[in-house]
This record gives sequence, structure tokens and C-alpha cells, in this order.
Amino acid sequence: MHLRKVIAAVLIPFAAAVLVGLVVLWPGGAPPHERTGVGFDRQTQQATVTKVVEVSCKEAGASGVPPTGDTSTAEGSSAVQQENGTCKRATIRVDSGDDKGRTFTEIVQPDQSRQLHEGQKVVVAYEPSAPKDLQYSVTDVNRRLPMALLAGIFALAVVVVGRLRGVMALVALAISFLVLNFFILPAILQGSNPLVVAVVGASAIMLIALYLCHGLSARTSVAVIGTLISLLLIGVLGSVFIDWAALTGNTDDNTGLIHGLYPTIDMSGLLLAGIIIGSLGVLDDVTVTQTSAVWELHEANPSMGWRGLYRAGIRIGRDHIASVVNTLVLAYAGAALPLLLLFSIAQSSVGTVANSELVAEEIVRTLVGSIGLVASVPVTTALAALVVSADRSGAEPAAEASAVPARGGKGGRRRKR
Repeated sequence: MHLRKVIAAVLIPFAAAVLVGLVVLWPGGAPPHERTGVGFDRQTQQATVTKVVEVSCKEAGASGVPPTGDTSTAEGSSAVQQENGTCKRATIRVDSGDDKGRTFTEIVQPDQSRQLHEGQKVVVAYEPSAPKDLQYSVTDVNRRLPMALLAGIFALAVVVVGRLRGVMALVALAISFLVLNFFILPAILQGSNPLVVAVVGASAIMLIALYLCHGLSARTSVAVIGTLISLLLIGVLGSVFIDWAALTGNTDDNTGLIHGLYPTIDMSGLLLAGIIIGSLGVLDDVTVTQTSAVWELHEANPSMGWRGLYRAGIRIGRDHIASVVNTLVLAYAGAALPLLLLFSIAQSSVGTVANSELVAEEIVRTLVGSIGLVASVPVTTALAALVVSADRSGAEPAAEASAVPARGGKGGRRRKR
């Protein structure tokens, strides 16, 4: 009971501080800006490909020999091949917006990775300042149906296997997205410190998700404290090494566009915020698993002291560490696979690749997150062992009473438990 009071004395003020942080930092929505028409910062509409016909690329004027006339280069040779090839003229109908029903044509070259076909749903970009016949252009394929179907299959699998816990997990996932979209992202765009916003938002997600999925109990509270301590460690290490390695957080077109639209945003702080939020999901898994393992060990052997529980729990944690760290590294490597291929094509050395800011960011992200995960295992296991072993005093008298010889009946057999 004393340890539970200590846990409450830690978590209640922490939850109150998170609530105050949400109120103080809550944005009124993302600030407006003039659209640049670059990358994702474009007006888009839904459209349908209504007709596709094959035409000569030369007649369509889709390609031609470079102005220099040099066809010996790879670019010149490709241009000649395209000019002699067969292109497609696609007619696209706009299905949304003020110009609903308007049609335009687009030439698709034979070497383009995205080929259009009749009846295909697409996304078109709209540029009002361009000439009328050039205002619309196909920018992507409409993937709403397959993505929605995949999400439905995922939700069904979670509910069928997890039952009520699965439903609660889906509710917690929805709340996490709401916090991310209506608090974290708009607050950063409003100019609030990305690190502070990430800490408050991640803490709110952690409290809601863990207690909603696992119930209001000492077991869940221990997992919350273990997650919180690990997040603090990740924040400190991330801040130190991002500053020491001089990582700007502005390494690609998307971050460059964000910095151009909102120059007041601290991009290195945004990088650190991403590390904290990205580590939270895996941390939840580790801390909840370790806490549950210690509780089950106690149920199996109530007479085991906290040292025995810790040693048994840490043996389970070592296996968890090995799998989780490998998962993180492979996840980041898979996401950066095209970039790693470029470095391989350029025959760059490992040192050169690791020193580039684009790769260094992923290395810092992976290693800082992994250190936090590794630290969460002994911290959470120790906390869980201390709390659950406090119940041992209530189990000992029962165990001793069960060892007393039974007075009734024949013989003096001991009752075994």
C-alpha cells in the first residue's frame, strides 16, 4: 500500500501537468499560408481517367532530341528512343471542386513509371495561376479503396483475436491519431517548441493508451512510470547528440518546404520530437510486457522475493531486448533502402555514408531509441518487482497455515498447495 501511494504521488501530479500542458499549448488550428504549389503544398482534386488512346510520341511532341543535338549521351539517346516510341493520350475528368466535370488531356510517355488506364481513379494538382489548359495535371493515383480495405482487415483481425482488449486498442489508436493531428502538428506549426509539444503530446498518448487498454491498476501504473523514465532518457540523449553532431533536421525536399513556409520552426527540435514520438510505441510494448511478466511470475510463486522476481524478469527482458533492437534497426534500414542503394551505386565507403547528415539522422534516431528501450527493461522490471513483492506478506501466512497438519480425518497428511 505504501508503494502504491508513492506511485500515485508520482503519477497524479504528472497527469495534472500533462493536462495543463495540453490546455496551455492547445492550438486553434494550423496557421494559414499562401500555397506554393510545390510538393504536398498544392491544391488537389479527385479525378477519373475516362479515355486512353495510343499516339506517336513525335506527333504528340512529348519528347525530342536535346537542343545541343548530341545524341551520344544517355539523355540524348533516351530522348530519341522516346520520340520514336508510342505514347498515350489520357483524357481526365475532374470529379470534385469548383471545376467538377471539366476534362483535360495528358500525355503519358512510355518510360514513365506510372501508366494510366481507362476508368482509373487519380489525384490531380490544380494551379490557378497557370494557363487554363495547363491548370490541371495528374500527380498521383487514388488509393483510398485499397487502403480503406486494408485498414478494415487490420481492425477485424485485432478485434477477432484481441476481443475487448482489441477494441480498446483500436479506440486508443484513434485517440492517438486525434492527439497527433489536432494537437501536436498544429501546435508545432503555431510556433510552439517542438520538444515541449512532443513531450506533452506523447505523455497524453501514453496515459490514455496504456490505461484504456490495460485498465487502471498498479501493473499499468508501473508500466507508465517505466515508459516515462525511458522517454526522459531518450529526450536527454537525443538533445545532446543532435546538438553535438550538428544535425539540422533539414535534409530533404519535405523538411526544406516546411522550413521555407514556417521559418520559425526549430527543425532540429522537430527531429528530436520525432525521435520521442517514434520511440513511444515500442517503449509501450516493452514496459507492458516486462510488467506483465513480473506479475505472472509472482502469481506462479508468491513467496519469491523482489530480487528473485527481478532476476527472473530480467532474463525474459534480455530476449526482448535482442528482438526489439534488431526490429528497430531493420525498420529504419528498410525505410531508407532507396537511399542506401544510391550510396552503394556511388561506391561510397561506410564512413562516408554514415557521416552524411541524411544517414546520420537515422543512426542517431535508431541508437538513441534503442538505448531508451534497453534501459526500460531493467528500470521497469525493478519497479514491478518492488511493487508486486509488497503483496508477499499477505501470501506468507496463508502458505504457513496450509503447511499445518490437518486435524480432522484419518492420518496426519499435510495439505499441499
